[in-house]
Amino acid sequence: MVRLAPEELRHEARAARAAYRAGRRAPTSGVAPGLTQANLVAVPADWAFEMLLYAQRNPQSCPVLDVLEAGQVESALAPGSDVRTDLPAYRIFRDGRMVEEVPDATGYWDGLVTLLIGCSFTFETPLLAAGIPVRHQEVGRNVPMYRTNRPCVPAGRLRGDLVVSMRPVPADRVDDAVAITGRFPAVHGAPVHVGDPSALGIAALDSPDFGDPPVVRDGEVPVFWACGVTPQVALFESRPPFAVTHAPGHMFVTDVLDSEYDTGHRS
Repeated sequence: MVRLAPEELRHEARAARAAYRAGRRAPTSGVAPGLTQANLVAVPADWAFEMLLYAQRNPQSCPVLDVLEAGQVESALAPGSDVRTDLPAYRIFRDGRMVEEVPDATGYWDGLVTLLIGCSFTFETPLLAAGIPVRHQEVGRNVPMYRTNRPCVPAGRLRGDLVVSMRPVPADRVDDAVAITGRFPAVHGAPVHVGDPSALGIAALDSPDFGDPPVVRDGEVPVFWACGVTPQVALFESRPPFAVTHAPGHMFVTDVLDSEYDTGHRS
């Protein structure tokens, strides 16, 4: 069981969740730096085992941080939280189609089992501390995310392709970025690919499937990490009758320090 941050360090996370509960909508990259963020996918109970198995078989893209049983809405990662209201935006899926995005999912939460999945925003603070730029934060955009041609391992009725997030990294810092993020396997870990996007089946970097187009500067290399939007592609492909997810880039901010998931620094 991971430890919660000291009480005096949780105020930014609590303030962020309160703001989202009150209606604020914005991507969460850079919010409450030093505290872990999570993706969300909630499915009916009769799909929950398959979703858990899908996550277990695809741990780099779907690393599970917490599971909330049917009827439970408070995460142990954030005491006092409500996963129906405390994210900036939610996606509602019906029969494999995303039918709407809403700021409050309370009215849709009927017997859903919730998975909170590690998010690469968690390791952005260590990247910044090492002097490696996080461009989407610099330019005030959402991180770009892409569907790939790499199939995930199926589980029961669930199947789909890997989704990746991309951050441009100066060529001389790529090895550092790989080493730093590799210490965080619970939030996707090291990159799955460095360099040519076409090797992942990505036709154009400036046309992401989720998020905003990137800004890549001279001397930078595109670096791709597994992404917690991967379960959403499984929903598109597998067509469960109903599901709720976070809107890409709009995460659940927890009360857990990033260092709890840093395999190089945990005590």
